[in-house]
Amino acid sequence: MAMAELHFGDSDALVLFGASGDLAYKKLFPALYRLASQRSWRVPIIGVASTRWTADDFEARIRDSIGHSNATTDPEALEALLSRIQYVRGDYNEFDTFVAIKQALQSANSPTYYLAIPPALFGVVINSLGKAGLAEPGARVIVEKPFGRDLASARGLNRVARAVFPEEAIFRIDHFLGKEAIMNILYFRFANSFLEPIWNRNYVSSVQITLAEDFGVKGRGAFYESAGCLRDVIENHLFQILSLVAMEPPGYQSYAAVHIEKTKVFRAMRPLRRNDMVRGQYVGYRDEDGVAPDSDVETYCAVRAFIDSWRWEGVPWYLRSGKCLATNVVEVLVQFKRPPQGLFDDSRTADAPRNYFRFGISPNSAVALAARTKRVGHEYRGLQRELYLLDEHAGEEAPYERLISDAMAGDSALFTRQDAVEAAWAVVDPVLDDHPTAAPYKSGTWGPMDADAFIGADGPWHNPDPGRNVIP
Repeated sequence: MAMAELHFGDSDALVLFGASGDLAYKKLFPALYRLASQRSWRVPIIGVASTRWTADDFEARIRDSIGHSNATTDPEALEALLSRIQYVRGDYNEFDTFVAIKQALQSANSPTYYLAIPPALFGVVINSLGKAGLAEPGARVIVEKPFGRDLASARGLNRVARAVFPEEAIFRIDHFLGKEAIMNILYFRFANSFLEPIWNRNYVSSVQITLAEDFGVKGRGAFYESAGCLRDVIENHLFQILSLVAMEPPGYQSYAAVHIEKTKVFRAMRPLRRNDMVRGQYVGYRDEDGVAPDSDVETYCAVRAFIDSWRWEGVPWYLRSGKCLATNVVEVLVQFKRPPQGLFDDSRTADAPRNYFRFGISPNSAVALAARTKRVGHEYRGLQRELYLLDEHAGEEAPYERLISDAMAGDSALFTRQDAVEAAWAVVDPVLDDHPTAAPYKSGTWGPMDADAFIGADGPWHNPDPGRNVIP
């Protein structure tokens, strides 16, 4: 797919704000190491943080990060990376910090600024970059999610960013969009012709999107108290997946056209109401550090969304995510309506499984179609089986590796636009405060019991099992 109109030149330096944080340690340094192993990637990198580190301390942190990652050790690549990294210590609220960054950049004309920092600091850093003359044409900024806490704050953040950088220089990063399996949804839908006649309200009865994690907040209780599952996962990760499944074919060969169609999906979504959601909280969450003893923050959330468009009118979309669930898995299941006439006894009962199309995203990338076939024998009885395609690629780029590389090349294809961000927040804004109480659920389950009643006749929930390929 052509991307030329979104490409405005390669970046010649990377400035990483939040260089002492968890995101840099767990994701960004390993991604930079993998980029360095490509030999052609040779840009200088400046790490910025308030931590009192020497250059040796910073180098030790990077070595430790890469040692704990799954990257294969390439001593030459590691030394090449370390030779191009320097550390600037400073307070983001002090202008002298940005003077030091400008000096460290030397002759770089098109730096990329990666804001791996708390959202409350986005505006401070972006404004200071502008005042210090560090946002000249060719410079760009990568903003980590969340892009605001609600519609009003998202608009405010966008106003701040647009006052300093043009829209094409703002890269709103959601690492989910860099996953190969997510990109395959777009390709599979529009590279094949057989889906289009049935990919609509006439044949689809419902859609389920599940993102389950079998672990808790992992010491990030204070962060989760300020976010919750709806803000942290549903509004961004799962909405992005929904838009790829629901969007209309792009009008022309360009990622700009893809962005337009995804935004149309969000604008067509009905704003959520409190009876469109179930909230849950795993037992033990309130014992986590940084969590209030009477917390009502949801660690599980299920929502029912509707897209008021010609294609999807009346089709319910069920999105759910949670921590301390039964397994780690991300999956999309498009469930089809039953045949118009029940010719066979075993396929017309209310509990007979319906045909579906399934996109496995994690831990296995897969595409599967479930269909009924006849059992051997005289009777017309059958069972449902999957036509299954496992699509794993050894050595594929990790999401952050791909997204950093794209941003520094000026390629906006896998990033989120301002209009899409605001349209998505408009859908969830009504239930950020007006919502049901979070019901308790036990770790290792599929969430609160209310979720089963919530999906009702459109169910049951399909609980994916990564250990097998077929959902019964």
